[in-house]
Amino acid sequence: MIEESNVKLVTSIPGPKSIEILEERKKYVADGVSVSTDIAIAEAKGALIKDVDGNVFLDFAAGIGVQNVGHCDPEIVEEIKKQTELFIHPSYNVVTYESYGALAKKLTEITVGDYEKKVMFANSGAEAVENAIKIARTYTKKTGVLSATGSFHGRTNMTMSITSKYKPYKNGFGPFAPETYKFDFPYSYRAPLGVSEEEYADECINRLKTMLKTTLSPDMIACLIIEPLQGEGGFVVPSAKYMRELQKVCNENNIVFIVDEIQAGFARTGKMFAHEHYGIEPDIITMSKSIAAGVPLSAVVAKKEIMDSACVGGIGGTYSGSPLGCVAALKVIEKIEKENLCEKSLKLGGYIMERLNEMKEKYTVIGDVRGLGAMVGLEFVKDRSTKEPAADLVKSIIKKCYENGVIFLNAGILGNVIRFLPPLVMTDEQVKYGMDVLEESIKECI
Repeated sequence: MIEESNVKLVTSIPGPKSIEILEERKKYVADGVSVSTDIAIAEAKGALIKDVDGNVFLDFAAGIGVQNVGHCDPEIVEEIKKQTELFIHPSYNVVTYESYGALAKKLTEITVGDYEKKVMFANSGAEAVENAIKIARTYTKKTGVLSATGSFHGRTNMTMSITSKYKPYKNGFGPFAPETYKFDFPYSYRAPLGVSEEEYADECINRLKTMLKTTLSPDMIACLIIEPLQGEGGFVVPSAKYMRELQKVCNENNIVFIVDEIQAGFARTGKMFAHEHYGIEPDIITMSKSIAAGVPLSAVVAKKEIMDSACVGGIGGTYSGSPLGCVAALKVIEKIEKENLCEKSLKLGGYIMERLNEMKEKYTVIGDVRGLGAMVGLEFVKDRSTKEPAADLVKSIIKKCYENGVIFLNAGILGNVIRFLPPLVMTDEQVKYGMDVLEESIKECI
């Protein structure tokens, strides 16, 4: 077990055992499966990862936003262990088990909206999005799908089709799903010169309205899907007004309003779900990642009449709603509520934002600091006037950080954003250490 409370490096990075395992990876694992570091993990606990060489790292990636409650929380591990001794996979499509229904009920209670809701489970975020679109189509009897510029929704055929970034997510994988269309998301840092954030958001909404009167028709569009805070797109935060106007457009045109909470949900932004910051009520919510602390699980929560429009047998799947995932998710939600992790997220994110803004004052390569709660993006540029992206600098900084025991990931359509997804149980000592290493790495790389 990890006994250290913070970073401890005992070899050069990567160490010899990690190098050996990485060589095996290169030999047998498909090149298309990427990896961000050159370390091989032995165990993880809380906000720490120990590699096979005995080095301990501080983890600001959290399994790409999966470990909001921390790696290997003992109560969650115990729930999973107990479930494995009872049954692992009878399939919910064959027999009913209580935890599936209990989790479905809990999700209807913790999501906004004073109306009846129903739930279905799948295995991954992409599957949740696929099912949400299927359900919206059968409910509206329409087929078109609107998604935002800068969005990321998955790697399946439909979800890569509605994702913005071509490389690597679409590169060579066409043809793509038909009847998918893009609307403008207000990336305020890169708004046209002289245009305010509010003006830019208004213009984006007006373009959508115009598009629905010209190149498209509401009669074509089944649903609009939006991230409440863009993840892979660079942790870009829209205004509450923009999100409310999007819902209004959907409501006025019989378009199902889908909010993708896969990366932003479960206390990550200081609310149980990020869209709570905006005062909106989605027709459908997709969720995954941190829902079950690493056990593969995703969910679609929808208004009852929308969910029940799918025919019997039309949604679900062999592994959907795994018993292990359901019991883990119930415990995750219990811990978020019991341990006030939303409040912890705000405190953690507040400290990170404060430190990053201090760095912004010192280093002109930092163009923007943004986020909600403990979901924060740090954008790097070559020049603050031109805002030319500094993607290579970001790669160098991230490499320098992990060589010094701190793991970060990049993000952004332009590849020039460092994203912060720390486990919400990260200690004050740990987050300070991580910010110190980041600042030293920036100084060394510029």
